[in-house]
Amino acid sequence: MQNNYTVDIELMTTEEHRNGGKNLTINYTFATTPTGKIFIATTTKGICSLQFVDNDNEAVNSLRNTFPNADIHQKKDPIQQNAITIFATTPDKRTKKIKLHIKATPFQYRVWQHLTTLPFGSLTTYGRIAAEIHKPNAFRAVGNAVAANPVAIFIPCHRVVPSTGRLGNYRWGAKRKAELIKSEAESK
Repeated sequence: MQNNYTVDIELMTTEEHRNGGKNLTINYTFATTPTGKIFIATTTKGICSLQFVDNDNEAVNSLRNTFPNADIHQKKDPIQQNAITIFATTPDKRTKKIKLHIKATPFQYRVWQHLTTLPFGSLTTYGRIAAEIHKPNAFRAVGNAVAANPVAIFIPCHRVVPSTGRLGNYRWGAKRKAELIKSEAESK
């Protein structure tokens, strides 16, 4: 799973954000990847959620809670299929561009955009990100933004570790974070 693709983040409009996804149609599906089963949901503009799942119903309920007014369907679509190609074993079959369509505060967007620039297989700290986005005292806020990431892998929050050098927490489990970091290190 080399990171030879670009990530384009489009923020949901204030209206889409505040009204719980009213007027949005969201399709979702499940897929099996080398790092576990994923749940991937998309609007017509891009991926709005990508989660590792252990319980299908919890993933769907989480999406419905995030977008209570959206028209949500279990349905495969081309955006999902394109995104899943990053797991292809043959490099020429992998996508070159991932489009995200997500809800975010301006600060979250800044942190998440920065995370998409991290080199494949690299690690950084919350404090380093805070400094690099010119908010050196905001390392806790950076941690909160990292924890709120709705799109696993494409916004690579697994590459962020505490300054102690330990792995730290991960929304989808410390074991999965360790596997992702190890997989990237071995693929470099």
